[in-house]
Amino acid sequence: MTVTYTARVANARFGGFSQLLLLWRGSIYKLLWRELVCFLGLYMALSATYRFVLTDEQKRYFEKLVIYCDQYASLIPVSFVLGFYVTLVLHRWWDQYLCMPLPDALMCVVAGTVHGRDERGRLYRRTLMRYAGLSAVLILRSVSTAVFKRFPTIDHVVEAGFMTREERKKFENLNSPYNKYWVPFVWFSNLAAQARREGRIRDNSALKLLLEELTAFRGKCGMLFHYDWISVPLVYTQVVTIAVYSYFLACLIGRQFLDPAQGYKDHNLDLCVPIFTLLQFFFYAGWLKVAEQLINPFGEDDDDFETNFLIDRNFQVSMLAVDEMYDDLAMLEKDLYWDAAEARAPYTAATAFLLQQPSFQGSTFDITLAKEDMQFQRLDGVDGPLGEAHGDFLQRLLPVGAGMAAGGLLGRRLSLLRRKNSCVSEASTAPSCACAGAPEGAAPECGCGDPLLDSGLREPEAEPPAGPEPPAAEPFTTVPMPAPRGPAPPWLPSPIGEEEESLA
Repeated sequence: MTVTYTARVANARFGGFSQLLLLWRGSIYKLLWRELVCFLGLYMALSATYRFVLTDEQKRYFEKLVIYCDQYASLIPVSFVLGFYVTLVLHRWWDQYLCMPLPDALMCVVAGTVHGRDERGRLYRRTLMRYAGLSAVLILRSVSTAVFKRFPTIDHVVEAGFMTREERKKFENLNSPYNKYWVPFVWFSNLAAQARREGRIRDNSALKLLLEELTAFRGKCGMLFHYDWISVPLVYTQVVTIAVYSYFLACLIGRQFLDPAQGYKDHNLDLCVPIFTLLQFFFYAGWLKVAEQLINPFGEDDDDFETNFLIDRNFQVSMLAVDEMYDDLAMLEKDLYWDAAEARAPYTAATAFLLQQPSFQGSTFDITLAKEDMQFQRLDGVDGPLGEAHGDFLQRLLPVGAGMAAGGLLGRRLSLLRRKNSCVSEASTAPSCACAGAPEGAAPECGCGDPLLDSGLREPEAEPPAGPEPPAAEPFTTVPMPAPRGPAPPWLPSPIGEEEESLA
């Protein structure tokens, strides 16, 4: 069973991981203790031979061999090769778990699209999910030793209830040299099409959704098959294994303690047990053991996937979802916060302090600016109100020749835009116009009235310059005007388009 320890490290605290060092099941000690004892035994045997068996001449030769091995053992790139290998294996291990076929999405679609409270409708839903579970069992018994031990033959699959005897005959009569885990998916598709013809599935959109979820489920089963077929290249595994074992074979000789009386460099201390060499062996060989355990997570190691548990869980919940829970709804009632303006669930005494913490408003919420830095600035080189500057800026951007060729219509649009912005800005502040105090019904004496009736405010047409006549402008392309809009709200000025209609 998978070793789970997340509850023990829910909070980061002093020495939080230290309590995990004493666990045995799923630990590195359980994986590595045999190799560690073997390495230490060989090291101590060589050390005892050097100290008590060899002659002086043989000792001098052995000492030269120790220095040589210690000098060139560092040329083996153990950490580089091993690090990349373990990273690859770890990513592959997690991706294989993500490909485990879970029927949760499929069973929800079956319960929502295959209708009928009668016995036949129930038979449709249960059979569809049984076919999905049968495909998962067939693919898992092909890649997992634990599932294969549970279902070693198709007879065991039939006796377990995943397949009927009639279905077994059809399955075995289908001549194919390849793995036939995909056969129940075809049965599923055919049965779904039959349910559509009978009206159990009410429209083609529902059938399409059901087959899409089936395709996603089938894709995960197919990926498990391919992960089992396409392994990490053997040469990569061989390179890593040879690098680790050859490095520590060299360390057996190169890390021996020599006689300090001989005066060899870095051999001033004589200890019997190579503490740091043992730590190095523990780390590197343990790293290799991690890759060895994770490269195939469908075995029976402590941290391998619980495939039999997943089969039991998936089969049970899928049948519950499409059978007993079909069309099973609780009575609709008003929730607890029906009349509450701000719904908030209560807190216990252990979590009441969270109410005092402000909610996150954004990373710029607490930034403050000086008052003068928050003032809008006009465009450079433009005097006067902001509305007039905006109109002049538009006039500089728009082409002049096109407006002149249309009889000055574009220029009058800009003039109307400037006067409207001016009147709106003046009306929103204080009445500074002379017509503000004029009697009711009297004609205004300023430009705040109808701009089309006040001929004095119209821009005079520019006289053509002396000299040769300019070339004729290209004809305008007539663009149909949009349909007239409804009246604008009283607090907004009338649209420019309505005033342009009177120009015609």
